[in-house]
Amino acid sequence: MSTKKTLAIFLMCLLVFGAADAQARKKARQTPAAVFSYYLLSLSYAPDFCAQPAANKDPRECGAGRRIGFVVHGLWPQADSGRGPENCGPARPVAQDIVRATLRYIPTESLIQHEWATHGTCTGLSAEVYFTFVGRARDMVRIPAELNAPARQLRLNPEEIVARIASANPSFPRGAFRLSCYSDGELQEVRISLNKDLTPRVYGSGGGSCRTTVLIRPVY
Repeated sequence: MSTKKTLAIFLMCLLVFGAADAQARKKARQTPAAVFSYYLLSLSYAPDFCAQPAANKDPRECGAGRRIGFVVHGLWPQADSGRGPENCGPARPVAQDIVRATLRYIPTESLIQHEWATHGTCTGLSAEVYFTFVGRARDMVRIPAELNAPARQLRLNPEEIVARIASANPSFPRGAFRLSCYSDGELQEVRISLNKDLTPRVYGSGGGSCRTTVLIRPVY
């Protein structure tokens, strides 16, 4: 066999084995999906979160002049009954290019890493695909300006808040939305129910935790 032919075969083997090795590494970065039924997109209301005494007040979210309303808390796999799966690891640190792209939705690196370790590892997706899902899910939802960036403090009943959000998202079933509140009645989160393909769906079992008038602080 000629030297050129031997070299060509050697190079071809390198390409084949290299591609196979890259595919194996890609699969190793993924974990099998846990059993879950749907996703819950959690949008945290920053002014009320930052007003909580025990809040981790990162200046990128809570600093004066930031004028931040809702931010993504997470995209969580959920069961139709009971809690969804968590911490399905092992979780390698999320690559910095993914972190940088996700900061437009989730305000801090530490929360991005936490959401991947706690919830993303249960989806069966790679970190890249999971955070692509996070961004896609957030971009689907419109929060009315009077709720996302109020100029003054609001006090509204939960049904009115849900009605306003549902009206701004006519392609969603009204039953896709729930609210969560802190013990003092301040708005904690808007939660949106999504199928695994991110199409809207009616919320599963369990209601919101806002029982009376909801306090919504102005952005600052």
